[in-house]
Amino acid sequence: MKPPAPSLYDEYDAPILDAEEVEQASENDLWFLPGPMEEEPDYLPPGPRAEPCEAEVLEDWRKAEAGHAARLACVAGRLGALDDRLKRGPEGWRHRLALIEAAHLSWFAGDRIGPDRLALWLSMRLSGVQDDTAALARVGWAVRRLSGGPGPKMDLSAFLDRRDPENLADEAELFADRAVGWLDLMAQASELHPISRACMGFHLWSLAGLGQQGDRMEASVTAARVAAGEGKGAVFAPLAMGGAGGLRAGGPPADRLARWLEGMDVACLTAMRHLDDIEAWSARAETEMAPLSGKTPRALRAALTEWPLISAPMAEAFTGASRAAVQRNLAWMEARGLIREVTGQGRYRMWRVLTA
Repeated sequence: MKPPAPSLYDEYDAPILDAEEVEQASENDLWFLPGPMEEEPDYLPPGPRAEPCEAEVLEDWRKAEAGHAARLACVAGRLGALDDRLKRGPEGWRHRLALIEAAHLSWFAGDRIGPDRLALWLSMRLSGVQDDTAALARVGWAVRRLSGGPGPKMDLSAFLDRRDPENLADEAELFADRAVGWLDLMAQASELHPISRACMGFHLWSLAGLGQQGDRMEASVTAARVAAGEGKGAVFAPLAMGGAGGLRAGGPPADRLARWLEGMDVACLTAMRHLDDIEAWSARAETEMAPLSGKTPRALRAALTEWPLISAPMAEAFTGASRAAVQRNLAWMEARGLIREVTGQGRYRMWRVLTA
């Protein structure tokens, strides 16, 4: 007698299926789950774009320069005229423009140091209770670097005064490596005009890892020195006089260079007009003060030419005269319309030249 065929139903009258059938049935029932990954379209955005290589960066800036060749030639001509003007003028003009440029850059960098506070700090290390001495020191550094001395080409760390013994050795070494990388990229762009190369270096400053507190000031001053090239009179190219629109970031290299050239054009014209005014004032003051005897009038006139604002203690230190002699000459010049007191106070007064 044959054994009974195995029943397809268990004791609960449920169908008995093999493992493969159970798995297939389970997958068919799970309708709410997504399908296999290979069947799903890729809705994800592309991965992070790799940074362009140095060759691509340099090529972009070469194309930008070629596209603005005519405007670049015009700005280079204005800078050349300023260089010749400063080369033929008195030494005080260079310091005067450096101080004015540094004060304008301080507003761009967020320090907002006025010419009067800067003059007092530089001449006598005087600061008010509310003054930020670190900001004053940064702007003072800018004045020194814009006035002369070795440029950033050979040793960027020394130019930026980053060799602080308080810094850790590994941090200093890391910055030195980054500085070498930035200088190497600038050297690769040697065929670019100094003005274009300065613009490129300014906008690649943070990407090179050189940024820290005050880096906008450092980047601007370094670029100003690079743009001046081998100038004999103009140690730096004005960037912020008349506004710092050329220092704004954003956009492709062509747009950045266009803003850079426009801002430098305005700054050079502003500097030239300022020198015109101070030269005319010097001639008028020399004629007016001819009847005065002694060395004090001539020394005081030179100090007013070099500094946008001076106080009585500053004039006393510059001229070597007594406080009474300085105040007497300042009062005489103010009475004849050569200078004007700008603070309106009885103490801590400051004067500037009164141009036409």
